[in-house]
Amino acid sequence: MKKEDKSLIIEKIGNVLGEYSCVYLTQTSGLNAERTSALRRACFKDDIKMLCVKNTLLKKAFEASETDYSGLYDLLHGETTLLLSNTGNAPAKLIKKFRQKNDTLPMLKGAFVEESVYVGEAQLDTLSNIKSKNELIADVVALLQSPAKNVISALQSGANKLHGILETLSNKEN
Repeated sequence: MKKEDKSLIIEKIGNVLGEYSCVYLTQTSGLNAERTSALRRACFKDDIKMLCVKNTLLKKAFEASETDYSGLYDLLHGETTLLLSNTGNAPAKLIKKFRQKNDTLPMLKGAFVEESVYVGEAQLDTLSNIKSKNELIADVVALLQSPAKNVISALQSGANKLHGILETLSNKEN
């Protein structure tokens, strides 16, 4: 491959990396063509970009990036497949779901999620339990609504009690 072609590919990889906040490095060697196609379809359905890249080109794209991916450099050996997403837990959930049909593949090498590096297969459960931005916003909204709901409920029950007391008093006078 010519040097110009390599620099073009490195630039393309860098542009793609810039579009996503979460980078997962996985190993998919051992998957047959049918399983690889199934993984690609599952990634597309879950809005995850899947790329198979050469480690040297990926490392150069990491180095050229403004983001510090240095924690992932040691993981760039063997076959590497990138799973890119803007939702931190989506690729981890996809890997776990995909593994239900296939024993151990794809295998997680490491991940870069929201400026944190996770290394090794053992981090898969941790990554799948990370809440996405939308889930966190929903939790905050629920927490903010809870006191208001309690006040409304108390006012409604108080109104019912007051109505009952007034009705009892009015019946007593008759």
